[in-house]
Amino acid sequence: MTVVLERRDPTENVFRYYRLEVERDLFGTWCLIRCWGRIGTMGQSKIQAFDSRERAEALCHRIAARKRKRGYWTKTDGP
Repeated sequence: MTVVLERRDPTENVFRYYRLEVERDLFGTWCLIRCWGRIGTMGQSKIQAFDSRERAEALCHRIAARKRKRGYWTKTDGP
């Protein structure tokens, strides 16, 4: 599961991205990988491990909803 969100506002020089991925690591643990930063840069990342896919996806959905409230959108949503 992958969610890619963007926030663009040229008037305020804001060009940001936020990517969320839920996947398994080499040991079979479910992980939520968050990457964020300015569009066109490597940015930063954080990995959280979970005991189940459902818990990782639940947090993924909560974070995506929070980001959408702050003005982020997916390319299919439109600005």
